[in-house]
Amino acid sequence: MSTIYDHQATLITGEVSPIADYKGQVLLIVNTASKCGFTPQFTGLEAIYEKYKDQGFTVLGFPCNQFLNQDPGNEAEIASFCSLNYGVSFPMFAKIDVNGPGAHPLFQHLAAEAPGLLGSQKIKWNFTKFLVSRDGRVLDRYAPTTKPEDLVKDIEKALA
Repeated sequence: MSTIYDHQATLITGEVSPIADYKGQVLLIVNTASKCGFTPQFTGLEAIYEKYKDQGFTVLGFPCNQFLNQDPGNEAEIASFCSLNYGVSFPMFAKIDVNGPGAHPLFQHLAAEAPGLLGSQKIKWNFTKFLVSRDGRVLDRYAPTTKPEDLVKDIEKALA
């Protein structure tokens, strides 16, 4: 059986990064978009990353343009937008698909491990979040409407 650590992804800067590089950390993996009604969640994601990063917590952001073309920019534009507008310092990755035949294998894995409503493996929208334990188990899936600050209890429990 595969784990999240069997996957790799390209960072927004172009380098390939094995997800195994994050082994031993609690992860919040999020598909993001720069022009979405949920885009202000970058503020909350950065805040919880800053608060818990020294305890072994990391947010991994994956831009996706599959939902109403809400992240049309290239990687440099996305990185600049996130940094300038939200001060994002957590790892951001190159743009990916999260649904369909071209879905990134990491998101296929996450969706299979933590299905959504009625068992659907489809990612509903931008800012769907997956909390992953230090040993790589997918603990929970959160809807796009769930604010990052509402995850603090679950993150603290996973860090304990």
